[in-house]
Amino acid sequence: MIDVEEMVLVGVNAALAKKAQGLVILKVKETASFADYFIICSGSSHRQVQAIAEAVEQGFKAVKILPLGIEGARTAQWILMDYGDVIVHVFYEPVRTFYDIERLWSDVPTMAVDDEVVALTSLEDLA
Repeated sequence: MIDVEEMVLVGVNAALAKKAQGLVILKVKETASFADYFIICSGSSHRQVQAIAEAVEQGFKAVKILPLGIEGARTAQWILMDYGDVIVHVFYEPVRTFYDIERLWSDVPTMAVDDEVVALTSLEDLA
């Protein structure tokens, strides 16, 4: 079994492989009782949102981690993927802007991943 930081890297790198935009990692462990990390990212089309979510699901499946639940995959506006300690939010960009969930968690340590990054190797920049 992999640890939670490795889980985050699996999810992040799967999303980046499908060119997820505006990817941020929020360490909610000290604030939320239901998860340790959020991964939030966007796609510029419904098709890209679905592709990102499918890549994340396959990435976790490759390391034998199955989701507790996946919501919103059919409409691809906001796909929420619950992996227990790691929750992945994949948004269609206009929907992400509307809900602005990062603002709700603005007091937690956050790591923004530049759109040009193709893979992440550690979470040490997570302040």
